[in-house]
Amino acid sequence: MRAGQHGGPNDTHWKAHMNAPADLPTHVFEPPAAEVPEIVCDIAVIGSGFAGLGMGMRLKQSGVDDFLIFERAHAVGGTWRDNHYPGCACDVQSHLYSFSFAPNPGWSRMFSGQAEIRQYLEHCASRFGLRGHLRFGHALEHAQWDAAAAVWRLRMANGRRVRARVLVSGMGGLSTPAIPDIPGLDRFAGTVFHSQQWRHDYALEGRRVAVIGTGASAIQFVPRIAPQVAHLDLYQRTPPWIMPKPDRRISPVERALFRYVPVTQRLVRTGLYWMLESRVLGFVIHPKLMKAVEQVARRHLRRQVRDPALRQTLTPDYTIGCKRVLISNDYYPALTRDNVDVVTTGIDHVEADGVVLRDGTRRPADAIILGTGFRATDPIPRGVIVGRDGHDLTDAWRDGAEAYLGTTVAGFPNLFLIVGPNTGLGHSSMVLMIESQVNYVLDALRQMRAGQVQAVDVQPPVQARFNHGIQRKLGRTIWSAGGCASWYVDAANGKNTTLWPGFTWQFRQATRAFRMADYEQWPVRAPVPDVPHAGVPAGAAETARA
Repeated sequence: MRAGQHGGPNDTHWKAHMNAPADLPTHVFEPPAAEVPEIVCDIAVIGSGFAGLGMGMRLKQSGVDDFLIFERAHAVGGTWRDNHYPGCACDVQSHLYSFSFAPNPGWSRMFSGQAEIRQYLEHCASRFGLRGHLRFGHALEHAQWDAAAAVWRLRMANGRRVRARVLVSGMGGLSTPAIPDIPGLDRFAGTVFHSQQWRHDYALEGRRVAVIGTGASAIQFVPRIAPQVAHLDLYQRTPPWIMPKPDRRISPVERALFRYVPVTQRLVRTGLYWMLESRVLGFVIHPKLMKAVEQVARRHLRRQVRDPALRQTLTPDYTIGCKRVLISNDYYPALTRDNVDVVTTGIDHVEADGVVLRDGTRRPADAIILGTGFRATDPIPRGVIVGRDGHDLTDAWRDGAEAYLGTTVAGFPNLFLIVGPNTGLGHSSMVLMIESQVNYVLDALRQMRAGQVQAVDVQPPVQARFNHGIQRKLGRTIWSAGGCASWYVDAANGKNTTLWPGFTWQFRQATRAFRMADYEQWPVRAPVPDVPHAGVPAGAAETARA
C-alpha cells in the first residue's frame, strides 16, 4: 500500500501545511528585523523539547549562562507540544521518561499523557531558570560554519541573525511528518490532516473517516474516535505487534511517598530501568528469545479479538521487535466495532469524495487522517546546516546519516547533535540517551575551555570506524533479521541509521568522557570569556530581550 511509504508530496500546499502544527498560529515569527544587530552567544541550542531543554538545564547546573535556546514555536515541549491528538501518551513509564536530575513525584499515571508530559517540561524550564534563555518564534533557516572566525552564523526565518561558537541541535528525528505520496490526496474535497496537526476544530461526529497507517499514533487515537464517527476505515499495510499496556493510576499515597521519601521513587526508577534493559537480550543478543514475547502478544490478540478472520488480518508475519513493539489495551476492541473496517487492499488513488483501492473498490470518506509517522531517517532538509568548505549536511549523509557517538559529524566543527544518528532506542527511554549525550557535550566544552581550544572537528577515520562497528552489530539484531520493513531502516540504502544496538549503560560508558584525541583542534583566537554574556547582540544589549 503506497499509503505507508515515506516521502513528501509534490504539491506546495502540502509542504506549506506541514511546516507548522495545526494548533499553533501560522504566523508565530517576529517580523523581519533588518536593522536589528546580530545576536551573539557562545552556545546556540536549537529546539526546546527534551533534548534542547536537557542541554539548557545541565548548562545551568554547570554554571554556564552564555547560551540561548531557539525555538520555532511559541512554547517549549517539542514533540509533546506538537502532538496533541486524542489519546496521545508515552509508551515508556513516566518515572523513567523524565530527567534523572529532575524527578517528578507527582506523575498521575504509570504512562503519562501528552498534557502531563508537556506540563513537566514547562516546569523544568521554569525551575532551572531557562525562561531568560528561550527565544520563541525563531525557526532555524540556515546555519553556516565561518572558518575564518571559527563560529557558526545562523539565519532565522524571522530575519534575525545569530553568531555562536557552538551549535547544539536538539531538533530530533520525530518532528517532520511523513506524508504518503498518494495520487489525488491534494485534490480530496474533505478534510485531511496528519495526526501531529490534529484538527480539534473539526467535528468527527457522524463523519465517514479514513485512517491511513497503523503505527504508534494510530493505535492511540483510533480507540478514541471510533465511538464518535459514523464509520471508520483503517487502511493497514502491515499490522503491528501489540502487547498489553500495564497502565494504572498512581495513588495519592504513592505520590506522597515519592515526594517526602525521594529514595522510593529512585528505587522504582531503577527497577524499571533494569526491567527495560533486559529487553536488549532479545532485540540484540539472542533474537530467538523474542519468540516468548511473541506468544504474549498472540495471547493478547486472541483474548481481545474473537473473530478468526479479523484476528488473522491483525496478526503480523514478521518477528516481534523488528518494528517498534506497541502497547495498548483498547486498540483491538476498537477494531471489533460494527462501524470499523480494517482495509488491507492497497490504495490506488484518492478522489474528491473518497478512496479508490487497487481492486477498483471505492470507499467514501469525509475526512482522511494520516497516522503515517515521521521522516526519521532524513530529518534535516538540504541547506539548513552547512559545514567546512560549504559542505551540506545532507550531502555528508547521502549514503545514510551517521555521526561519531551519534553526536558529532566530520566536517562540521563545534556542531553537536542530541538524538543524532543511531541514538534511538527500541527498548527503553530516550531520555537516558539524551542525558548521556548532554554530559558528553558538557565534557567537551569543559575540556575546550581548559585547553584554550576554540573549535573541534571529529576526525573522519574515527567516525568511520565507529559507524562500521555500529552497522556490523546492527546486522545481527532483530531489527535487521526480523523480516520486516520499518522506519528504523533508511529505505534508500538499507542501513539502520536510527537505533543504538546495545544497552543504554554501554552508550553512557562510551560517552562518559570526551576524547580530545579523536578530534582535530583549533586554538582560541581570543580569550574565552570567564563571565558569560548570555546572548547579548553585538552593540545592542536590549535586543536580546526582544
